[in-house]
Amino acid sequence: MTLTDKFQGYAALKQGEKLQQWEYEPAKLGRQDIEIQVTHNGLCHTDIHMRDNDWNVSKFPLVAGHEVVGKVTQIGEDVTSLTIGDRVGFGWIRNSCRTCDACLRGEENVCQKGYTGLIIGNHGGFANCLRAPADFAYKIPDALDSASAAPLLCAGITVYSPLRTYIKHPGIKVGVIGIGGLGHLAIKFARAMGAEVTAFSTSPDKEEEAKAFGAHHFCSWNNAEEIVQIGGKQDLIISTSSSAIDWDKCFNLLANNGVFCIVGLPVSTLNIPLLPLVFGQKAIVGSVVGGRRFMKEMLAFAAVNQIKPMIEIMPLSDINAAMDKVAANKARYRIVLVSDN
Repeated sequence: MTLTDKFQGYAALKQGEKLQQWEYEPAKLGRQDIEIQVTHNGLCHTDIHMRDNDWNVSKFPLVAGHEVVGKVTQIGEDVTSLTIGDRVGFGWIRNSCRTCDACLRGEENVCQKGYTGLIIGNHGGFANCLRAPADFAYKIPDALDSASAAPLLCAGITVYSPLRTYIKHPGIKVGVIGIGGLGHLAIKFARAMGAEVTAFSTSPDKEEEAKAFGAHHFCSWNNAEEIVQIGGKQDLIISTSSSAIDWDKCFNLLANNGVFCIVGLPVSTLNIPLLPLVFGQKAIVGSVVGGRRFMKEMLAFAAVNQIKPMIEIMPLSDINAAMDKVAANKARYRIVLVSDN
């Protein structure tokens, strides 16, 4: 089999533009790289942020897509962990220094020299093929179908990492704010880890689904009486909201020694109430995706416990319509794009 000369992708040629078909020459296959034929892409809101250059890190033309599943078609000379035909996935992290203390612990997401993002300065999965380092490709367990596995590679690991870190014992009370692409997976993982889960949402019509995902309780974010009744009882809160919310209200939900963890990225400023922080020995933390250690563990955990996202499947050729749907908050709860080839 000869190496692919040109890749066919969907690119934003300029900031904020709709994606269009675009042919490009990929970087040379390195000794430690693999090439995959892409079959599935989870659509993450981050892809929209990158298209619009909301974080001032995008480079154009941009081929986004960082929840990528496909089959290995080529392997570099030094690759021994994978073989042609393996079903693998790539997530947000493309590479890291491999040598700092964080990387040696399997926490490449906090690499001291800075990791390389799959779609920051590189082309991602919204294409027929993808080339990237083999060490950041993850074998997909047989018990997970490709469509279900794709969103786990970013949304899944984003919520799994803090839950895995802060759930210390069964029965811990975990609140999940925002029942969307990340939040519904957080409910499933937290329940499987033995937590007592409360879902918080501004959409009362999501109560039935939230409980079907595994939430023991549901609280309407706009119901002041419910918020007061449940206040001060959550040992861990995971905020998945991509919109600005009432941070004081969030903080008041925490029990003493509680942890408030932010994984969503609203464009807002966080004002910390110092007295309850200190006297309640509370903590505010952030968490970003996860390293190779937790990624491998998360996929195995999801396979064993059959934790799968609720997905809507669309063809990759409908990428712009899919992005519009996600931007309008109408996806329930993750769109997966299937390659047309």
